[in-house]
Amino acid sequence: MGDWLLIDPETHEPLRILERMNLFKRPAPGDDRRTQLIAANVDTLFIVTSCNQDFSVPRLERYLVLAREVGVRPVVVLTKIDLAEEAEEFARAARALQPGLEVELVNARDPASVSRLADCCGPGQTVALLGSSGVGKSTLVNTLRGSDTIATQEVREIDGKGRHTTTVREMHRLAGGGWLMDTPGMREFKIAEVDTGIAEVFDDIVALTRDCRFADCTHETEPGCAVQAALSDGTIDAGRLMRWQKLAAEDAINTIAAATRKSRMRKSGKKK
Repeated sequence: MGDWLLIDPETHEPLRILERMNLFKRPAPGDDRRTQLIAANVDTLFIVTSCNQDFSVPRLERYLVLAREVGVRPVVVLTKIDLAEEAEEFARAARALQPGLEVELVNARDPASVSRLADCCGPGQTVALLGSSGVGKSTLVNTLRGSDTIATQEVREIDGKGRHTTTVREMHRLAGGGWLMDTPGMREFKIAEVDTGIAEVFDDIVALTRDCRFADCTHETEPGCAVQAALSDGTIDAGRLMRWQKLAAEDAINTIAAATRKSRMRKSGKKK
C-alpha cells in the first residue's frame, strides 16, 4: 500500500506505477519464505505506543531500525496520557533510545493535543502509523481527520492489550492534502536486510566495536574488547547491548535466508 499510479488525464486509463521512494517490509509472519510488504512512499512514520503495559523498548527499537533503514523520519507517539500517572517517564525512556528522537505525548481523542502532529501531515505528505493493537492508531486517525468513521475498540484492562480493529491497510486523505496510512496492529515482527538501520539506532555500540583489538571480536570474552570495557565502566547498558546483539544476529540469519530465497527464485525464472 502506498504506491502511486499515473493516470492519463483524458482517458483515465492507468499508464504506469511510479517508482517507489521507499518500502517498509518484513519476513512474513509464520512463513520466512515470503516477504510481507507493509507500506511504500512514506515521508514520516508515527511509531504509536501507549503509556501503559504496551510500552516496550525492544519493540520501539525494532520500529526505529525499520525507519532508519529506509530513510524515513520516525516520530514516537505516546498515547493515553490522560490515563497515565507518570506519562513523562515513558517519554524519557523513548527519548533515551536515540539522540534527537522526536517524541510526542498525546491524548488521541483530544484534537488540541493531536494538533501538534499536524505539521507532519501537510500537503503531499504521507504518514504511516505502526504499533500494536489497542494503542490508539485508529482513534488518532479519526481525530486528525476530524471524523469518527473508523471503528475503534477498548483494550483489556488486565493487560492493556487490544483486539485488531484495523485488519487491512487503509489510506485516509486529510483536508489539508496529506495522507494517513493506518495499518493492522503488530506487537513484534522479524527483521531482515536492515544492517544500516541497526547501525544507526545503535551507533554508540557500533562506534565502540571499531576500537576493539581484534577485527573479528565477538564482544564477549576477547582481550582488548572496547565494548566490554564500556559495559564495565557503565558507558553502555547491558540490556541495550543484548538487544543490539539479538537484532544483529536475527538480521544476519534472516538476510541469508532472504538471499537464498531470491537466488532460488532467479534460478526458477520467477520474479521477486
